[in-house]
Amino acid sequence: MANFKLYNQSAQEVGEIELADAIFGAEVKPHLHWEIVKMQRANKRAGTHSTKTRAEVKGSTKKIYRQKGTGNARHGARTAPIFVGGGRAHGPKPRDYSYTVPKKVKAAALRSALSARAISGDLIVLDALSFDGPKTKVGAATLAQLGASNALVVMPVEDHNVHMSIRNLHKVKYIRAEGVNVYDVLKYEKLVLTADAARALELRLG
Repeated sequence: MANFKLYNQSAQEVGEIELADAIFGAEVKPHLHWEIVKMQRANKRAGTHSTKTRAEVKGSTKKIYRQKGTGNARHGARTAPIFVGGGRAHGPKPRDYSYTVPKKVKAAALRSALSARAISGDLIVLDALSFDGPKTKVGAATLAQLGASNALVVMPVEDHNVHMSIRNLHKVKYIRAEGVNVYDVLKYEKLVLTADAARALELRLG
């Protein structure tokens, strides 16, 4: 177990919290980060790109001139890929880019990413985070006070006021503990967890 400073949402230190070394102090493995980020980005691809082959472009399929005696190359139709306006040879067609990696690899990569944030000092643990109502101005001020204007904010469960208060901030993302992933952890400069969210991550990855 490793001790981390515990802050309130006014950025005042209020104590310490023990977090599992296996999750917040594990060996950092950049190659796992690369593998999972590559997978996540591939899974987000629409794969709707499409080009027309010579059989699909609009145009006559009549032979453009006789086979022999003209001195020109032998062509069958203006829809051939060699002509402007013709079909595309070996062009992209709609396809699914998604793939998966083993669950143990995903878990190891997430532990590594969380540990990387903890080791670099970019992990901020709060005793709690709550707002009286959905106020973007209050949310921005709170994160600025914590030095986390570019941050992934993790809550243990859905909190409407917190979510609505930070969802319009340009470099901030709100997410529940169950949805924490390698891409988001690495994308944002700071990782802001409540104590309960940290416990939820320990339970999820332990």
